[in-house]
Amino acid sequence: MSKTVIVMPAYNAALTLEQTIKDIPESLRKDIILVDDCSKDNTAEIAEKLGLHVIRHKRNKGYGGNQKTCYRAALDKGADVVVMLHPDYQYNPKVVLYMAGVIENGICDIMLGNRIRTRHETLAGGMPFYKYISNRFLSLCCNVITGENLGEWHSGLRAYSAKVLKTLPWQDNSDDFIFDMQFLVQSSFHGFRMGDIPVETKYFAEASSINFKRSLRYGLLTLWVLFLFMLKKCGLKISMFQKK
Repeated sequence: MSKTVIVMPAYNAALTLEQTIKDIPESLRKDIILVDDCSKDNTAEIAEKLGLHVIRHKRNKGYGGNQKTCYRAALDKGADVVVMLHPDYQYNPKVVLYMAGVIENGICDIMLGNRIRTRHETLAGGMPFYKYISNRFLSLCCNVITGENLGEWHSGLRAYSAKVLKTLPWQDNSDDFIFDMQFLVQSSFHGFRMGDIPVETKYFAEASSINFKRSLRYGLLTLWVLFLFMLKKCGLKISMFQKK
């Protein structure tokens, strides 16, 4: 029987954490790790009361840095499948069981929650229009350049097999938001099978979301990562794509 561990990179999630946990399928609630990135509220205290395994950063390490702690802790627990779920209740937690199942059954190595089943549904859920347009453009670029066929490349709901985490050099990736893009492009280069599943997404005041300036920076860095991917495909030595 494979072991699934849910990891939660957390920052100021006190208002949404309990509801997120309640909506996780009961069979997956026994192994949940929350990494608190120096929250200014009582996220860590609430997580401990809920019985989660809590790790507290002594300083803010950023979104990518938080994930690095999450994945190291999950592997230390002997995880076969690792699901990253944000504790801000933006993604519907009920789908994590199915994402883990696809990996457990050897169908895919990586699963993503696809927030963009239709344009109407996505915008009705509150995604800003400029983010919708940039998501569609960047996801198209990613699919064309890598040869993958994902519905979107920028989801924060993800599941990985332990083999993926033990193969890719993710610990050398950025500590910022571009960590996610580096991880997926590395995965594509090394031939890991990626898939996605539709997921309801909500945008509201308590849900985490980067502002326009940081979104612009993320978009430009995404294009840079894709450029590095093309250089590697041409035979150049790019350290980001070296296995552990």
